[in-house]
Order: sequence, then structure tokens, then C-alpha cells
Amino acid sequence: MAVQDTPSPVLPSDVPAPGAAQRRQRFSPGKLVLDNIALIILAIILGLLAAFVPRFFTERNINNILIQAAPLGLMAIGMTGVLITGGIDLSIPSVMGLSAIFGAMIFREGGSIPAACLVMLGSGTLLGAINGFSVAYLKMIPFVVTLAMMTIATGAAVAITNSVSIPVTNQEFFGLILDRTAGIQRPIWITFLVTIVAVIIMRRHIFGRWLYAVGINAKAARVSGIPTARVIFGAYVISGFLAGMTAIVLSARLGSASANMGTDAIVLDVMSSAVVGGVSIYGGVGGPLGAVLGAIFITIISNSMNMMQVSFFTSLIVKGIVIIGFVAIDSLRRK
Repeated sequence: MAVQDTPSPVLPSDVPAPGAAQRRQRFSPGKLVLDNIALIILAIILGLLAAFVPRFFTERNINNILIQAAPLGLMAIGMTGVLITGGIDLSIPSVMGLSAIFGAMIFREGGSIPAACLVMLGSGTLLGAINGFSVAYLKMIPFVVTLAMMTIATGAAVAITNSVSIPVTNQEFFGLILDRTAGIQRPIWITFLVTIVAVIIMRRHIFGRWLYAVGINAKAARVSGIPTARVIFGAYVISGFLAGMTAIVLSARLGSASANMGTDAIVLDVMSSAVVGGVSIYGGVGGPLGAVLGAIFITIISNSMNMMQVSFFTSLIVKGIVIIGFVAIDSLRRK
């Protein structure tokens, strides 16, 4: 009887870097178009805006777009890590809003800037950890868990505030978060630095490779020795932490915190940013840089429709169509 060789387990260090498999594939014009469809569509949109909305390319409007995209980009990075593992986090905006409310309450009681910021970061991280524990260790469905957390956080925010905004009046806090450095407002710098760190982790650190391995095949990753539960838990914790960081940026920018900060429309924007940026809803594909560029893309759509006086509800329809379109493109890429 012939003896079959037993395949050796794949060690964590053997997990290929993201994109390695794609680079080995033969060149295909169709695949090239699919891989760069977001840039192609963005170029078309920018060309149309240049022709029909001359005010769009003013320095003031470009700065406004980047400021609006900064908090969305932070949340999209958090969503990216979760999506890469094959999960989803619908609660990010609601967690952000509740965290901002906790921080505003600290300021209202005369608390210091470090105390308020730690509360916002801590509450976001804690709620993210609850999501992660439920998904990774209790084996609950990510969609259900995060939808429930979204409902809980929204309900808690309304109950705490009675649907009334809590003002933030600490001028030093405004200066710390909103002032310019090298002529660029700090929320843009914050998002830029977080993006750089996230890219390094995803491309160079073992945790990033583990995220991709879990998203590609969680069972194979577990067999190869990757602590899949800890990886999934960590993705949700990071998502919650970035929701808390977004709370800091938005509460400074808006000068208040309220339950309306984390609406359902923001969930759509966060998902749109990640999907448009090339993050697969099936897991194992994408990166934080693409998600941030996707956030800028979505912000440009919102900004341009606002300048053309298109209604808010029409913009929601357009964003929904964008998500469906890019999910379809993602499906074609996988074939």
C-alpha cells in the first residue's frame, strides 16, 4: 500500500503578504479595470465636477472635504480590520456617539482634557471588546451582535441626553484637536498618522498577516496555529478604539455631543468607504489606505451633491447604489 505524505502545517510566518497571490496571476486588461474601478470612477466624477461645479475645486472646499473625510476615514479603518476577518461592525457610529457623550459629560463636570479623552477612548474600546468577545469566544453572528450593540448604544445615548445635545466648551480642547500644523488642520493629520500605522501593521506585522489568514480561511488558520479567536477579538477592540478616537475629533469639531452623531446614515458611509476602497465583504482582501481613500471618495459624492442642491434622501439612494455596484465588482474579482 502506498503511503501518502501528510502535509506539513502552515506556520504563521508562512502566511503570504496581502496581494502576493494576486501578483502571481497573469495580466488581464479586464482585471486591471476591475482593480482600479474606484480610481476610474473618481476621475470621471472629478471631470464632471470640473465642468459643471466650478466652485468644487476651491481651496476652501477641498479643505472642507478633507475635514469631513477625516472622522469617516478613522471609522473606515476600524471597519476594514473587522471586514478582513470576515466579520462586520454596524455599531461603530453608535459607539462613537455614546463615547462622545461620555466625554462631553466629563467636560461638563469640569473634568480635564486627558480625563475626557481617556473616557472616550476607553468607552469605545470597552464596547468594541464586548462585540469582539461575543463574536470570537461566544461564536455569535457578527451582524446580529453589532446590530444589537448599535441599538443599545443608540438607546443609551438618547436616554442619557434626553435627545438634547451636551455642549463642549473647553477652548483648550478645541485648540488641541482643531489647530493647524504645517498649515493643515490636525484632524487630517490624525487620520493620516493612524492610516500610516494601520498600513504598517497590516503589511509588516504578524497580526496583520493573521487578520488576512483568518479572513481567507478561518479553519485553516486555526489548524496552522494562528489564535483565530484572539485575532477576531483584537479586530473588534481596535474598531471600538478608533470609534472612541473619532468621538474626540467630532466632539471638538461640532462643539457638542448628541445621540444624532451616530445615525444609520453614517453606518452606510462607513461601509461605503471600506467597500469602495477595495475591502471585500467576504474577508481576506483590502487595506486601511484604500478605506481612507474610499472615505474621501464618499465625501466627495456627498459634498458635490450638496453643492448641486441634491436632497439628502437622493444622496442616500446614490450611496446605496454605490455599495451595490462595488459589491458586485468584488464578486466579479473573486471569480
